[in-house]
Amino acid sequence: MTSETSETSEPKRETVGTPAGDARITWYAAERPRLVLAAGHGAGGGIEAPDLRALAAALPPLGVTVALVEQPWRVAGKKLAPAPRTLDTGWRALWPALEKPGLPVVAGGRSAGARVACRTARELGAHSVLALSFPLHPPGRPEKSRAAELLESGVPTLVVQGGNDTFGKPAEFPEGSYTLLEVPYGDHGLAVPKRAPLSQEEALTILTEGVAAWLPD
Repeated sequence: MTSETSETSEPKRETVGTPAGDARITWYAAERPRLVLAAGHGAGGGIEAPDLRALAAALPPLGVTVALVEQPWRVAGKKLAPAPRTLDTGWRALWPALEKPGLPVVAGGRSAGARVACRTARELGAHSVLALSFPLHPPGRPEKSRAAELLESGVPTLVVQGGNDTFGKPAEFPEGSYTLLEVPYGDHGLAVPKRAPLSQEEALTILTEGVAAWLPD
């Protein structure tokens, strides 16, 4: 395991070897942290996603260290994500590094990363799960439901879902013990149309304030 610091000394990047290849954690440290939020990216993008960046900016001042996790396929520069079991393998191998600060770890991620967090939360001892844009089903294929992954996370779970997400609108989600926060008009990336009655900044504020209120004190 190696570690390097960015030019501005923050955030810190850490490379972690896994059976699926080298992964990378970018740490946004809180001054007096009470927990760690570990968030993985989706199958179509990396940790530059606006929602992940918004959380990394908003939560450290509130005592939450944010660890943005890049899966090995992304670190290697590949364009296609591997099979779910390979994603889970990488995530499991990263977990000891996420636990190293000695704080409760909230397992999180967007889209495919949310699925990984849900599938592995119980076995890894995650405090809870933050599922951003959970892909309930492929677009136009509601019969291919992935609801079981969400419902079986085994820990307190918050789903943050765009109102116009083609991978599953909030109304499509089944009843369960999880909490669902809707970002009105948001798509799968939580982006809102220019004609929407709220701005993109307001949409991301719904996300960050909702997550902050849900996380334990």
